[in-house]
Amino acid sequence: MVEENSDCSKQESRPRFDGKVSLTYDESTTKDTKAHEGRGRKTFVKLRVLRGLKHMRIAYLDCFSGMSGDMLLGALVDVGVPAKLLEETVAGLNIGARLEISTVTRAGISATKVDVYVHEEKELPRELFWERQKEHSHAHPHGPVELKEHNFSRTGMSAPHEHAPHERADSRPVAPAPHRHGRGLAEIKEVIASANISEGAKKTASAIFQALGQAEAKIHNTDIESVHFHEVGAVDAMVDIICAAVGVEALGVDQLFCSPLNVGGGTVTCAHGTLPVPAPATLELLKGAPVYSSGAQVELVTPTGAAIVKTLATRFAEFPEMTIDKIGYGAGSRDPAGQPNVVRLTVGEAHALHPAETITVLEANLDDLNPQVFGYVIEKLLAAGALDAYGMPVQMKKSRPGMVLTVLAKPQDTEKMEQIIFSETTTLGVRQRTEQRRSLARKWVSVSTQWGEVRMKVASLNGAVTNYAPEYEDCRKLAQAGGVPLKTVMQEAVQSYLGKKS
Repeated sequence: MVEENSDCSKQESRPRFDGKVSLTYDESTTKDTKAHEGRGRKTFVKLRVLRGLKHMRIAYLDCFSGMSGDMLLGALVDVGVPAKLLEETVAGLNIGARLEISTVTRAGISATKVDVYVHEEKELPRELFWERQKEHSHAHPHGPVELKEHNFSRTGMSAPHEHAPHERADSRPVAPAPHRHGRGLAEIKEVIASANISEGAKKTASAIFQALGQAEAKIHNTDIESVHFHEVGAVDAMVDIICAAVGVEALGVDQLFCSPLNVGGGTVTCAHGTLPVPAPATLELLKGAPVYSSGAQVELVTPTGAAIVKTLATRFAEFPEMTIDKIGYGAGSRDPAGQPNVVRLTVGEAHALHPAETITVLEANLDDLNPQVFGYVIEKLLAAGALDAYGMPVQMKKSRPGMVLTVLAKPQDTEKMEQIIFSETTTLGVRQRTEQRRSLARKWVSVSTQWGEVRMKVASLNGAVTNYAPEYEDCRKLAQAGGVPLKTVMQEAVQSYLGKKS
């Protein structure tokens, strides 16, 4: 049953699941698929039909020991994403990489470790990478060798060269692979575009690499096209990022929350010398994210890990209210004493609204401001990042009519909003207070009308759609261009959305 509201929005009385899910789970018709063996038991993925589900499925990424691409992959496998899915994804890239999955223990916690091998060379932490590279450069005077680390440079590709065959652990020789010393972002996106994965996963992987490239370009004061990912590091990063996009999609969650990130401390040696932790690119990527330093004084959040979190996390928050379904642990390479080097992924069902967020409320009384200026101030505040801004008429002292300007803002934007209010209005003071806010999950859905595309704002509670309405600006532009009433465009957009959802 659908009820129409006065503002052309409509509300459905029956529950609907409206999340973006590529892999559904069905607990009533289970198809036991062997996903991973290694914790002394079998982990099975159960397929469950989500349509009509009353609760929203969410995941929480707990980064108390940092975050890296391989740690996330381990957590995904540990929580039930089929290892075969990730292995087939890597094999389909045709970039000379493979995965090796095992069970390890980190400070007493059993976790899944995903190692990436490129031409049989294993991923290494930065400090170990540079130690090995130094040893290798002494043994091979022809120049430095790229081992397993996410390195970046501003230089173009060098001429390929070859090494003598490497020896595997089982003494079988491995054919030498030519070393190309850089892949640009455009080339990496071509690899992603040709991968045998969903379009959604391709967009996610490209967005993660775009964020990574933009951060490196800013740090090195160059344009993004000039940033090159050193060959072996580029392959490793591609595996981590593409598998993260595929794995999170397969997890089938509506929202991915992330804890504050423990970035570690000290210094780290990389291609550009010894740098402070967090590394500059990592810190650039983590703008707006809550971070702290505790425990081991080493690099705990890698640039790739930061780029993945920046792109995939819906928001950063404390552990949300949920009914826990599955828990997975992904291990990092190091095993420091007294600190489990793992990332924890918890999947479950949320029964409440989004976790409450802290906002700042700013208010100012205005009784002598030109009404034309008031509208301009509202627009400027919203353009500067205000969550909302509005006015309320009041009767002020000496019986003068006035307006109370109210602005809702993120705490970190408080000073910026105050400066706009003081510089653009006639007020002599601004009040502020901190409040808690909960909001419904919202997303945009595009629908077609005979005049063009219209975005629908869709709100949901616990996975069930509660409200939807056409975007006013889209409808206004189409109405003006087509010479038709605004309400006609809005009504057709709503009908198109209902037809699309049925």
